[in-house]
Amino acid sequence: MPQVAFHTLGCKVNHYETEAIWQLFKAAGYDRTEYESQADVYVINTCTVTNTGDKKSRQVIRRAVRKNPDAVICVTG
Repeated sequence: MPQVAFHTLGCKVNHYETEAIWQLFKAAGYDRTEYESQADVYVINTCTVTNTGDKKSRQVIRRAVRKNPDAVICVTG
C-alpha cells in the first residue's frame, strides 16, 4: 500500500484540516506513516504568518525532500 506522512504547523484549524486530508487519503487506500519515515507522499500543512513560521516550513519541506527525493510533496495552508 502507498504511504502518506503528514506534518502540521500552526493553529488548531490546521490540525483539523490535516485530519480531513488524511481521511481522503485513507479512502484512497493509503497507509499513514510517521513524518520521519519513508513515504510516497508528504503533506505539509503550514501557516506562515511570521518569519519563524516561514523558516520552520522551509526546514520541514527540505527534510521531506532529503528523506525521499522521488516522493510527492504537497504544501498547503
